[in-house]
Amino acid sequence: LKVRVVRSSPPSSQFKATFQESYQVYKRYQMVIHKDPPDKPTINQVKLVLVSFEDPQFKSSFNQSATLFAKYQMAIHKDTPSDCGENEFTRFLCDSPLEAENAPNGPECGYGSFHQQYWLDGKIVAVGVIDILPYCVSSVYLYYDPDYSFLSLGVYSALR
Repeated sequence: LKVRVVRSSPPSSQFKATFQESYQVYKRYQMVIHKDPPDKPTINQVKLVLVSFEDPQFKSSFNQSATLFAKYQMAIHKDTPSDCGENEFTRFLCDSPLEAENAPNGPECGYGSFHQQYWLDGKIVAVGVIDILPYCVSSVYLYYDPDYSFLSLGVYSALR
């Protein structure tokens, strides 16, 4: 048995060279030990969308996100439809005091509030509301389609 420590952040050349192999071990482990389905969302199915009504990606997915939020709130938290309408969704998870900022030495996506959308078969199945700041990422809220609870998307989001 040989154990090697490789830097993951920032990714070292060894990390990059062994990423796919490590990922396959992780995926097999998740399927065997935790009974994850093989079609559990992957990194390629996650989109980071700036929370801004000026952003075309955010605008085009707003209705789907708001509908999913209402479905989640009613199923998981037993809210009434009036408790989770479009205005409540916007106030709770879209209005943010953070200003979007693209610092020259910051992340490519910039700083600010984001919706981390988890897509499966062309539809959003979960949204992680996060704030990306200079020294941390803050998880504000996560909601998911209750029909996909078997994917453990809250756990996946937290680990991601």
